[in-house]
Amino acid sequence: MDYSHMCPKYEMAAELLGKKWSSLIIYVLLGGPKRFKEIKEQIPDMSDKMLTDRMKELEHCQILKRNVYPEMPVRIEYELTEKGQALKPVIESIQSWGEQWC
Repeated sequence: MDYSHMCPKYEMAAELLGKKWSSLIIYVLLGGPKRFKEIKEQIPDMSDKMLTDRMKELEHCQILKRNVYPEMPVRIEYELTEKGQALKPVIESIQSWGEQWC
């Protein structure tokens, strides 16, 4: 296969999903909106700093959004955008492949 002609959009998508923790965060958020602490509980091996960094990257890419609720104390939840929800079949395919081959 000639990789010199690889589609740059494929390369960007593979790089985004291939970053450590990114696809796991998306996987967790497929279950609905979550607070930082709830995401961290489901991915306990990830540091708070790494979760913060990945969340900012995914927010920048418009994969997830941060909702701030002006309550006392302030409540912040993260949820997938429409773009993030569109990754559901991709994540499910990876899960299925992993169950069969890993």
